[in-house]
Amino acid sequence: MQVNEPAGQNLFDDAKVVGKPSPRIDGPLKVTGTAPYAYERHDAVEGQLYGYPVLATIAKGTILAMDTEAAMAMPGVIDVITAPDVGQMPEPISWNVAPLFGGDAVAHYHQAIAVVVAETFEQARAAAALVETNYDAEELGNLDLGAAWEEVREDRTDASRVGDFKAAFDAAPVTIDRTYSTPSHSHAMMEPPATIAHWEDGKLTIWTSNQMIEWARRSLATTFEMDEADVRVDSPFIGGGFGTKLVLRSDAIMAAQAARRIGRPVKVAMPRPMVMNNTSHRASTIQRIRIGAGQDGRITAIAHEAIAHAMDGGRGENAIAQTRDFYAGANRLVKLHLARMTLPEENAMRAPGEASGLMALEIAMDEMAEALGMDPVQFRILNDTQVHPGDGRPFSDRHFVECLERGAEAFGWADRNTTPGGLTEGDWLIGHGVAGAYRGGPATGSGARLTLTPEGRVIVETSMTDIGTGSYTILAQTAAEVMGVTVAEIEVRLGDSAFPASSGSGGQWGAASSTAGVYAAAVALREAIADHMGRDVDSLTFEGGSVRTPDKQVPLAGLSPEPIVAEDSIAFGDYRREQVVSTFGAHFVEVGVNRYTGETRVRRMLAVCDAGRILNPITARSQVIGGMVMGVGAALMEDAAIDTGRGMFPAHDLAGYEVPVHADIPAQEVIFLDTVDPVSSPLNAKGVGELGLCGVAAAVANAITNATGIRQRDYPVTLDRFLDRMPAT
Repeated sequence: MQVNEPAGQNLFDDAKVVGKPSPRIDGPLKVTGTAPYAYERHDAVEGQLYGYPVLATIAKGTILAMDTEAAMAMPGVIDVITAPDVGQMPEPISWNVAPLFGGDAVAHYHQAIAVVVAETFEQARAAAALVETNYDAEELGNLDLGAAWEEVREDRTDASRVGDFKAAFDAAPVTIDRTYSTPSHSHAMMEPPATIAHWEDGKLTIWTSNQMIEWARRSLATTFEMDEADVRVDSPFIGGGFGTKLVLRSDAIMAAQAARRIGRPVKVAMPRPMVMNNTSHRASTIQRIRIGAGQDGRITAIAHEAIAHAMDGGRGENAIAQTRDFYAGANRLVKLHLARMTLPEENAMRAPGEASGLMALEIAMDEMAEALGMDPVQFRILNDTQVHPGDGRPFSDRHFVECLERGAEAFGWADRNTTPGGLTEGDWLIGHGVAGAYRGGPATGSGARLTLTPEGRVIVETSMTDIGTGSYTILAQTAAEVMGVTVAEIEVRLGDSAFPASSGSGGQWGAASSTAGVYAAAVALREAIADHMGRDVDSLTFEGGSVRTPDKQVPLAGLSPEPIVAEDSIAFGDYRREQVVSTFGAHFVEVGVNRYTGETRVRRMLAVCDAGRILNPITARSQVIGGMVMGVGAALMEDAAIDTGRGMFPAHDLAGYEVPVHADIPAQEVIFLDTVDPVSSPLNAKGVGELGLCGVAAAVANAITNATGIRQRDYPVTLDRFLDRMPAT
């Protein structure tokens, strides 16, 4: 199905299933422990062996020799496959940056350099500890982002410019010039990367944990120099990814190499202490923001310059991304600098770019409102725009002001503390903060296959993944809506490259794209049913588990003694580029800061989201409150500190790298405007998962400032950074 214009009126405007609360259809499997995650696919193939990784203990250099004799002599050990023995392999496609496995060059700390294969996990782990490696280590170079920033902070070569920022900033009666910093972050997903690999007749099958099935299949085919048709990737359940599983990881390559060499299936999981450095992370940033405005509060000049560290070939963290698009201002300057550093791979992490960029921008907006003597909500409302501030294209559907106004009313913003440090409850200083949220609303091609069984059930098959987001449920709802059946009559099968290619999960494009693909396939199934009945499809009505013609009603059950199958995909024309498709939100936070200890407690949170039609309020709310919790972590505790002497992140577990949980936050509320955006997709829907994170950390930081009167511009806002400046008790 080719879509070349915004959606007109269709069946989703009077939906009976889509947009309605529907419990997760995969929920019972997950709460009973019967959902098959990658490492637990014990019945996928017989004779599975266990692989345990051996990782590099230097950050840069060359492997001179690896002694595997002691490991091979251990009980149960089948083989030890080393990277030098494997040799240099072709690089995967898509977004992989760091070497995965193969060759003698070490490009980062904890790069995979061997895998020990044994009959049991314990045997493989014990033997892996006996592998000895000799290196020729190289100098790491500069790992100080602050020093790198000082070298480039005045370099504006190739900066993106609109108007004359310098002249406008110099002429503005009210200005701020502030610098902020954000640390590196780990994905800290619940399920570590894991893969079972099996070769048969020259064909490779992996059962893995991966967000993008088609990318993974193409990458494996490239790496092992084989046809894509000879690679199958299966990933029906994923225990969190947040971006690190967008691409292949070393577990898949090690498992596949070992299985091919040994001739038996091999399973490899990346143990938690290895995840932090072997996979990827969000890069640290330093950001300088300058804003100039008139006395009326209207922004006349805005500049956002940032630096992020990156491996050779890496993209860093594009912290300036949202500043091009979000607020009005005729004169603009943005530039991202990359500091090439010998650190583990930085790559996409939930809301890459905007998550870090809004951590700075939304504090700067508060600081500008303070300089103007304006309410922070009103300052943001005043600087809203319905056209892109850079190129003038209209936003397809933008309700940012409504997010702020609805949120302020629901949160009780008018009654907030307006004097920093002026509101107390016992030992606690109470503060309130706000921040805007912005994230793009992309969509991409996606396909599906639908089958009507003789029993009247509809089977949906697509390589779309569910990373805990509710894909199973919203795809079932979409198919049920189009076919006129209940969700209970839909069976959804996901995450298999044997199914039609889908968009995959990531970048906030999965829901809008994959539901549109299922819609296209469902329309094709309706046409196939019409052909079977010898009718014109426009003369049929699908409802109540039946097909109604002008003269009779026929149940879908028993309609055909054989399955009726249809397959199609959605493809979007250039019309989407004529407007800016994005999502918007506003976050409100109340915190308490202990006047004696400086500890911060988040008391309540509210998010208001403008993300098109909400396909399922239950799963959408789960996505948003999860993002809100992640934002609290970025604000208050998460810091993948860098060991600049060794070129690695020393926090190797969830004790050294702390993350918050829902129990840390007593109250979370989400309001969906439930608008419709016909430019986005036939369902008028956009993604919402990453929007729930964007801006949250700044809202927390702004609330701490409101509680204490202390402005902290370096994240995380831990008590050691401001305890000595606390108000006198």
